[in-house]
Amino acid sequence: MSIEVNPFIMLEGTAREAINFYQESLGAKLLFMQTVGEGPLDHDTPLSDEDKARIAHSVLRIGETTMFVADLEPGQTRQTGNGLNLCISTSEAQTSEQLYSVLKEGGQVDIELGPAYFSPAYGMVTDKFGVTFQIFTKRQG
Repeated sequence: MSIEVNPFIMLEGTAREAINFYQESLGAKLLFMQTVGEGPLDHDTPLSDEDKARIAHSVLRIGETTMFVADLEPGQTRQTGNGLNLCISTSEAQTSEQLYSVLKEGGQVDIELGPAYFSPAYGMVTDKFGVTFQIFTKRQG
């Protein structure tokens, strides 16, 4: 039996923009993407072209992690809490610095990147899509 737990980011109509951002900033590889209009449609409930263009599901590969990104259903509201963050672990402080710099653009710095007792370079940033990332550099040796 095989089990995976994957982060699934749900956004309010900005999934396509977020996918592009994560491809550029995190080196994510897009493995699959389907719009609402490409899926089965309920012909009794017509959708606007804008709603058909929303992302129903996408699969991104970032390093060894598979992550999903999609838009919420029209009318749904995203609820953000502080109980869940994505943690990016790197083996080099320089890589952590690059990721931190790119993710904070248009976002908010929660913890400045710097040395911590548990990491040579650790910080936390909420990106422009409201997703909070912890950037963690592993100790060598």
